[in-house]
Amino acid sequence: MEKINKNSTLHNRAHTVSGDMMSIAKLYNKLSPFQRVIVALLLGIATGIFVGEPAGQLEILGNVYISLLQMTVLPYVLVSIIGGLGRLDSNMATTIGTRAVKIILAVWLAVMCTLLFLPLAYPNWQTGGFFSSSMITEPTTFNFIKLYIPSNIFSSLSETVVPAVVLFSLLMGIALINVKNKETLLILTTNVGDSLMKVASYVTKLAPLGIFAISASAAGTLEVEELGRLQVFLWVYITAAALLAFVLLPLLIHWATPFTYREVLSTAGEAMITAIATGSVLVVLPMIIDRSKELLAKHKMECEETDSTVDVLVPTAYSFPNSGTLLGLGFVLFSAWYVGTPLGIEQYLAFVTMGALTAFGKMAIAIPFLLDFFDLPADQFQLYLLGSVVTARFAVGLAALHGFVITLLVASAVIKKMKWHRFFQAIGVHLGVTFSVMIVVGLLLKSLIPYKYEGVQTFESLRAMSPIVERVPYQSLQPLTANELTQPRLDIILERGNIRIGYFNASLPYAFKNNDNQIVGFDIELMNEFAKDLGVKVALIRIDNIKDEAKLLENGSIDITIGGKIITPLRALKVAFSDSYTHHSAGLLIHDAKRDDFADLYDIQELKDFNLGIGKSKYYQEAVKEYFPNAKLIEVSNIRHFLKGKHADVDALIYSTEAGSAWAMLYPNFSAIVPKGMKLKAPVGFTLPKGQADYVAFINTWLKLKKDNGFQDKVYNYWILGENPKAKRPRWSVMKDVLGWL
Repeated sequence: MEKINKNSTLHNRAHTVSGDMMSIAKLYNKLSPFQRVIVALLLGIATGIFVGEPAGQLEILGNVYISLLQMTVLPYVLVSIIGGLGRLDSNMATTIGTRAVKIILAVWLAVMCTLLFLPLAYPNWQTGGFFSSSMITEPTTFNFIKLYIPSNIFSSLSETVVPAVVLFSLLMGIALINVKNKETLLILTTNVGDSLMKVASYVTKLAPLGIFAISASAAGTLEVEELGRLQVFLWVYITAAALLAFVLLPLLIHWATPFTYREVLSTAGEAMITAIATGSVLVVLPMIIDRSKELLAKHKMECEETDSTVDVLVPTAYSFPNSGTLLGLGFVLFSAWYVGTPLGIEQYLAFVTMGALTAFGKMAIAIPFLLDFFDLPADQFQLYLLGSVVTARFAVGLAALHGFVITLLVASAVIKKMKWHRFFQAIGVHLGVTFSVMIVVGLLLKSLIPYKYEGVQTFESLRAMSPIVERVPYQSLQPLTANELTQPRLDIILERGNIRIGYFNASLPYAFKNNDNQIVGFDIELMNEFAKDLGVKVALIRIDNIKDEAKLLENGSIDITIGGKIITPLRALKVAFSDSYTHHSAGLLIHDAKRDDFADLYDIQELKDFNLGIGKSKYYQEAVKEYFPNAKLIEVSNIRHFLKGKHADVDALIYSTEAGSAWAMLYPNFSAIVPKGMKLKAPVGFTLPKGQADYVAFINTWLKLKKDNGFQDKVYNYWILGENPKAKRPRWSVMKDVLGWL
C-alpha cells in the first residue's frame, strides 16, 4: 500500500511538472518573435548577473548563432542587388537612385546636426591622465580605395568587405538593365535569393537561444567599474540614441509616409534587438528586407518598383554611413570637452563635413583620424574603445532601424506616397526636441553625478609593484676610502651589502615620494629588483645639485644615479651610462588654454615670436632649434616653477611627454602634448662611475635579461602607462557574492 502511494505521488509530481512545461510552451507560442527575443535578452542578462564570469562560457553558443546568421548575408547581398536592379528599366533605376540620395543626405545632415547639440550636456570638469603610446603613434590612414573598389571580388567576399561587394553588385545590376535575354539570369538570382532567405528564416528561429547566450555572456563578463570615467559620454550617447530611435527616425516615417509610428517600431523591433544582441547589423539584412516587404504589402504598396527598391536599398544603405555610425562620431566632441578644449563653432562645419566622409570607413579608423584632424590627444581613442563595449550595441540597433526607415522612405517616394514638406518638418521638430533635452540632461548630470578630480590622488597613491627590499638609512654622504676606490665597484657593493642609489628631486614618474612618504617610481622599481637579484639592501640618497653627480659617483658616495636622465655626449665625458632601457618622447608641456596654438608643428613654425622653455642640455637645445627655428629658447631648471606660473614669459616647455603626463596629472590645468609632425626621442640610461667596465657590463646584462623576460615591460606599463593589473577585481555575481556558492 505504501509503495502504491509513493508511486502515485511521483506520478502526480511528474504530471504537475509536465503540466507546467505545457503551460510554458503554450505561453511561448503565443509570444511574437519580437517578444521572444526580448524575453531571451532579459533572461540572458539576469543569468549573467546571477552566475557572473562562468556565464562567459556561453559565448561559444552565441558565436555559433552569429556565424549561422552571417553565412547567407553576403551571397544574398550579391544576388538581391544584381537581380533587383536588373529587373528595372533605366528610368526606374534613375528614380530610385535620385530619391535615395536625397533622403540619405537629408537624414545624414539631421544626425550630424544632432551631434552638435551634444556638448550642451557636458559639465565643466578638470581631467588628466597617464602617458599613452598612442600619443606618439601615427594615426591609421583611411584606405577608401580598398574599402570601396573591388579589385578582386572574390577577395572582397572572403574578407567581408561589404562596401566593395555592394559596389560590384550595383555595377553588375546597372549593366544588366540594358542586357538582352536576361530573364534566365534574373530567375536564377530570384531563386537563389529566395533559397537564402529560407535558410535565414530557419536560423532566425534560433534567435531566442542565440540572444540568450550572447546577453548572458556579456552581462557575466562586463566590468561595470571600467565605465565609471565615461559615464557622462555614455549617458549623453544613450540619450541621443534614444532621440534618434524614438523621435527622428520613426517620426520621419509617421509624418511623411502612410505608415504609423507604432508600426515602424514594432515591425523593426525584432531586427533591432537581434542586431543589438549579436553586435552586427549585417546579420539582420535579410530580416529587414522581409519585414519591409510585409509592411508594404499590408498597406497595398507592394509592387515591382517597391520590391526592387527594398532588394537594392537595404544592402546598399548598409554600406554607407548610418545613424548609428554617425552618432559614434559624437565621441570627438566629448573628447574635445574631456581634455578641456571644446570645439569652437567655427570648427563645426569641418566636423560635419569630415565626420560624414570618414564615417565611410570603420570607427577604428574614423575616430583616430578626427582626433588627429582636430589636434586632440590620440590616447583618447582608448576611452572610445572602452565605451564601445556599451555604445557599439546601441549603434548596431540604430543602424538596423536606419536601414528600415531609409528603405520605407525611398519606397514611398518612388511611388509618390511621400510628403517632402512633412519630412523636413519632422527633422525640425527633432532638432528642437534634442536642443531642449540636452540642456536638461546637462543640468541633471551636473547635479546627480558627483565629480571630484582625482588625478593627484591617483598618482600619489601609487605603490611599489613588488615587496620592497630592506632600505638602509643614510644621514650623510660617505665616500669610499682610497683602498676601496682601487677595487671593482661591484665587489664593494656585494661586500658592503647595500647599493647606494642617488636620485634627484622632481623626477616624476621615475623617482618620487608617494602619499605614504615612500620613494617609488619606474627607476626605483627597477633598482628594487636589481638589489633583490644581487642579494643586497638599498640606500636611497637624494642629490640636490646635478653638478655634484660625477664627483659623487667617482668618490663612491653613490654607486648609481637614477631619475629618467637622458644620455648626452657631454655627460658621457664625465660619467658612464648603462644601455638605454627606455626613452623620452619630446613634446610640449603647455597650459590648456594654449594647446590649440601648439598642436601642429607647421603652425608653430609659422609663429613669429614665442618663447620656448627648455632644459640645460646644449645637445638637445640644438635639436630643438631645428624644429622651432623662430622660437626664443629660455632655460627652465625647475619644472615646478613653470607649472606654478613663475615663468610667465614662457609659452610652452619642451619636456618628456612620458614625464610631462605625470606632471599634468598633478597640475590638471596643463597638458603634455606631442605636436603633429614632431618626432624627437632621447635615450634614457642609468648613470654609473667612470672606469668601472665590469660594473657597467653587469648592469647591461641584467637590463637585457629583464627586458627579455618581460619585467621591464611590466614596470613600464605600471609606472608610465598607469596600468595596474592588481586593481582588477573578480566580477561580482549573485551566486558568488550573495549566496556564496563559489
